[in-house]
Amino acid sequence: MKIPLPHAPYIANKISIDLLNSGYATFTKGIEPIKACAQEILEEDLEKEKALEARVEEILTENEDEMEFMQVDRRSMFWMIKKKIAKEHDFILSYEDRFSNVAHLILDKLWEESLMDYSVTENLMKNVIYTSIEDYIQGFEDIEQTVIDKIDGMKRKIIPGTDIYNTLFERLYREELQRKGMF
Repeated sequence: MKIPLPHAPYIANKISIDLLNSGYATFTKGIEPIKACAQEILEEDLEKEKALEARVEEILTENEDEMEFMQVDRRSMFWMIKKKIAKEHDFILSYEDRFSNVAHLILDKLWEESLMDYSVTENLMKNVIYTSIEDYIQGFEDIEQTVIDKIDGMKRKIIPGTDIYNTLFERLYREELQRKGMF
């Protein structure tokens, strides 16, 4: 599943909490640098995907007339082009492989910057990070729906997309994350 960029701080927070609670790691400079490091790598990866998809959209727009003439499904063409460009740019499309790679990048950076020590195998530490990402993804859709239901159930109707709605959504989302121990 595709991760929206605004979720990177929440995932980074979950990673840092899970690493701390794993019992395998000792943070040398506290939890904040761990969060910042994980967030930076997550955001870089998500920005890469965003740039890749923007390039695919450019290609589709350039060939709009031809696609319409040939009655090609835009969505199918999007994925075909994305696969081709991803290979050319060495971008991993499989979410499982990609999150595994991101977990490895995070662990490497934490080690290189001496932010964390651990006494178990590198693979076990990578799995803690990978599982944090997976757990967040599995839970965030449920949390999002819970927040939407709460907003819909309010006496005052709030219109989605407005600043008030977005601010309220963000606050309630953060509260739900805290309630579930993810923030």
